Amino acid sequence: MSENLEHVKCFIIGSGPAGYTAAIYAARAALNPVMVTGLQWGGQLMDTTDVENYPGYADGIMGPEMMEDFKKQAERFGTDIRFGIVTSVDFSEIPHKLVVDEKTTVLADTVIISTGASAKWLGLESEIRLRDAGGGVSACAVCDGFFYKNQDVIIVGGGDTAAEEALYLAKLCNKVHMLVRRDEMRASKIMQERVLQTPNIQIHWNTETVEVLGDEGVVGAKVKNNKTNEESVIDVTGFFVAIGHKPNTDIFKDWLDMDSEGYLITKGDSTETNVAGVFASGDAQDKLYRQAVTAAGTGCMAALEAERFLAHKEFMESQKESVS
Repeated sequence: MSENLEHVKCFIIGSGPAGYTAAIYAARAALNPVMVTGLQWGGQLMDTTDVENYPGYADGIMGPEMMEDFKKQAERFGTDIRFGIVTSVDFSEIPHKLVVDEKTTVLADTVIISTGASAKWLGLESEIRLRDAGGGVSACAVCDGFFYKNQDVIIVGGGDTAAEEALYLAKLCNKVHMLVRRDEMRASKIMQERVLQTPNIQIHWNTETVEVLGDEGVVGAKVKNNKTNEESVIDVTGFFVAIGHKPNTDIFKDWLDMDSEGYLITKGDSTETNVAGVFASGDAQDKLYRQAVTAAGTGCMAALEAERFLAHKEFMESQKESVS
């Protein structure tokens, strides 16, 4: 082991609600955590405007402001927060080896992964512009649906996630236009039946989005029937994209167990991965809830489990020393 390598007790990859919560707990447990933020510190909440469903913020809060609060709290307890990305890992032995920005090597007794997931987008200029401006484009109906109560909205997608979010929006909104690019949905039969039986959901088959309309906020969408090439405009104030998420876990594929979509697999009611001393939290391992509050919860779990892992490791090492 080279003497110039930095050796830390707890290394946290990612800086969303899961990562910052893990950092707060790890720092309070005197694990002296080092966090590498990733390219987008704060995670998906940096793209979110109003957050009204996180406990403690009675009047709501802007996503970036909320993440700044998380960051300050983690720093208050001594977390070493560094901007950068982990470019490679080696989990073959403890301490685990991680390379940051392809140049700095860190050895870590425990690793907490909170790299999150990225929403898939259609890639339209108008969609991204209005999303970034907080102008009515969203990838989370549960997060943002409340803002469109009694209004007309669009949801794009034909899978289970799109069906679930369409049903959620239907409880709040006046009308939900569901754009499905094929002549059938990919969602499970029971979800399709629920959608079809909901009177204020209108399905537009073989339909794709040409442009999201609006300057500062969504006022509608220009759509095209991909069978007839006929274009039309649907007047709405909200545009929801539900075509899936991609967990940011590619760097771990040679080391950690993951499902077919790339979500990290954890053991039972824990954040333990198949590698000792490596824990996964937040949206990198949660494809069901994907909420800030649940991510924070698993971040807490990961830090507590890392602390217990280290305590057990230190105990076993002390036992060996006493025997020798």
